[in-house]
Amino acid sequence: MQSDATTVEDYLAALPADRREALTAIRDTVNANLDDGFAEGMEYGMVTWGVPLERYPTTYNGKPLAVVSLASQKNHMALYLMCLYADDGLEEWFRQQYVDRGMKLDLGKSCVRFKSLDEVPLDVLADLLRRVTPEQHIARYEASRAATKKGR
Repeated sequence: MQSDATTVEDYLAALPADRREALTAIRDTVNANLDDGFAEGMEYGMVTWGVPLERYPTTYNGKPLAVVSLASQKNHMALYLMCLYADDGLEEWFRQQYVDRGMKLDLGKSCVRFKSLDEVPLDVLADLLRRVTPEQHIARYEASRAATKKGR
């Protein structure tokens, strides 16, 4: 479900209490652990952190280069971790953290789907986010784009 909210505060205020509580806890974890070179805002109808256009203006869609997004969908909540998308080693580490904790991970290419906050180990999320810098994210993005162009 895409939101028309223009601010993060409006987005969160429009959620049911249980989802607001879960997404606020995750937002707080992201803000406390993600490099200061990323900026929070609303993109694609969800809370999104990305590399600001002032720092990296050459994205394919003219929007900040997203690294993390957070959304309330119809049947679940979702944490989009684009930092995992082009880094097999980081994704493997992330998956193993769930295995080590005996937790089930519902992960698409970069989307962690969950129904309650206890399905997201905040310590693992914090550790993941501390491993990502804007420079690394830009480099992965550029390598991914170059590989896509070669495959055409």
